[in-house]
Amino acid sequence: MALQPAREFSLTRTAMKAELLDAETELELAYAWRDNRDEAALHRLITAYMRLAISMAGKFKRYGAPMNDLIQEAGLGLMKAAEKFDPDRGVRFSTYAMWWIKASIQDHVMRNWSMVRTGSTSSQKSLFFNMKRVQAQLEREAASAGETLDKHQLLQRISTEIGVPLHDVEMMEGRLSGSDYSLNATQSTEDEGREWIDALVDDSEQAAEKVEASHDTAQLRAWLLQSMKELNPREQFIVRERKLREQPRTLESLGTELQLSKERVRQLEAAAFVKMRKSLEGQSQEVLQFLH
Repeated sequence: MALQPAREFSLTRTAMKAELLDAETELELAYAWRDNRDEAALHRLITAYMRLAISMAGKFKRYGAPMNDLIQEAGLGLMKAAEKFDPDRGVRFSTYAMWWIKASIQDHVMRNWSMVRTGSTSSQKSLFFNMKRVQAQLEREAASAGETLDKHQLLQRISTEIGVPLHDVEMMEGRLSGSDYSLNATQSTEDEGREWIDALVDDSEQAAEKVEASHDTAQLRAWLLQSMKELNPREQFIVRERKLREQPRTLESLGTELQLSKERVRQLEAAAFVKMRKSLEGQSQEVLQFLH
């Protein structure tokens, strides 16, 4: 049963007043729950980070799901994170929890959004939450270069850029749109002229997430750099340029520099990620999520 509006308001207000845990206290609570099943410690840990869960839920409200449902799903993801968290890994719980919260919300959106009835494979998730944004980017790049892309060319480029099969892109395009709509078209009169492009989720980090993630960047980077030793020089270069730069490079720009096609660069990137995943098996979930 979804949260009622009054309960949602109460939960949000409580979350905003919750304590901010320092690293030492967070670790003590995590150990107390893992080793002793101390429910008071679990409650304190969950309450402290419900603020984060609510903040992440808000990023998905434009997909049409009621905010109270999104908060409920975010809370479930937070609880799952607490159940699976291993404090011995040396990573803050807050950073670990972000991945479980996001996954829980995304699964809910995909299950319930009226226009999409698909599963929740990594390919479908990637398309559902990134296709329109990538499409808009590719259309802007083509316009700047004076190119005119037909529908097939556009879908092919989306397939290459996101790294999923063309038939998956074609299927998702039909499910998302039904017919062709401009991203600058208004959604409805009830939205006061809001355009569809405004409904795209902002994937950039929010302030609260940046603060939480800053505690773990060094550890995550160390794990990733260690796994990169399994790669050859060209694969290392591609991963650094695609994943470790502040402004990641596109497949097209790397292809130009390496004198390879975009598709070949994508294949090399995928092969590198497979090697890195094998090296990182047993490490924390957020490190593996980095390689998607």
